[in-house]
Amino acid sequence: MTEQRPAPVAAQPVRHRVALLLLIGQGVLACALFSATFVLNEIMHHNGGHWLWSGILRCLVTILLLLGLLYGTGGLDRLRQLGALFVRHWLFWVMTGSIGFGAFYSLICYSAAYSPSWVVAATWQCTLVASLLVMRLFGHHIAKRIWFFSALVFMGVAVINLSQVEQFTWRPLLIGGGAVLLAAFLYPLGNQLLWQATQGSWHGLPHIQSPLLANAFNKVLLLAIGSLPFWAVLAVFVQPSSPSAEQWLLSSLVALFSGVLGTSLFLHARGQAQNASELAAVDASQASEVVFATLGGMLLLANPMPGIQALIGMLVLFFGLAMFVVAKAAVVTE
Repeated sequence: MTEQRPAPVAAQPVRHRVALLLLIGQGVLACALFSATFVLNEIMHHNGGHWLWSGILRCLVTILLLLGLLYGTGGLDRLRQLGALFVRHWLFWVMTGSIGFGAFYSLICYSAAYSPSWVVAATWQCTLVASLLVMRLFGHHIAKRIWFFSALVFMGVAVINLSQVEQFTWRPLLIGGGAVLLAAFLYPLGNQLLWQATQGSWHGLPHIQSPLLANAFNKVLLLAIGSLPFWAVLAVFVQPSSPSAEQWLLSSLVALFSGVLGTSLFLHARGQAQNASELAAVDASQASEVVFATLGGMLLLANPMPGIQALIGMLVLFFGLAMFVVAKAAVVTE
């Protein structure tokens, strides 16, 4: 029997680079699926679909898909355990689901009536920066250099939105951009509330200890169910007309592409990361949502190609995001 020799030292960096490229590739593919949210929401708006139904239907279909997925992997016992966990802390799940699932996505849908999909996708990148402010709100320390690169991200988003002044009046631009910015803060706020509850480290929140919360799909299902009262109250006040069959179909595609496939692929890539640098590289792949949303809008909606000012804004945004995740990885490593 021949003895197997270890791989040459020179081959190890090559394997590391290949593994890193595979992780980034998974992240980019996941973000291509995520970008379907922005493009399909704009299509539904142009075809007369009400923004509220885009959010409600996406929530309902996501719940149905996750119920089927979790039943297939864990059986009826898994669903019973999740139901008991929801009932035990129903007020927390309704509050957190309304913030991090309902209010956040209703604003994303609302913005589609005022801004092109690629502008919404670009502005949405502020969620990485907003997560820092949310963490600071909960008492976590953030390194100064990360704040500097965060400012670059905001600058890039501002340039991109200002590039639309010629095509849009100020009022719709401010409403659309403001809705996405608020959504970018509500999303990490909901996630942070959930994290604080699992850690039991914040006064006023229940300490939820359950192995079920180690599964991301369980958490998404609980948040989605918790958001149902929010959608019901919003529907009573807005009173939208009935959705068309096309809006049902497109909302189902959003739930499938973004809520299930994109989420699972992105979580898989993050789970495969071996260190902070690889994790940061996967997170940085979210910037590709802007590119995919731009291409999707051009192909499916005949949107014009972004101008020079918008492209400069994209470059500033990409550079700020890249430096942001590198600095964040360095802080984690330290």
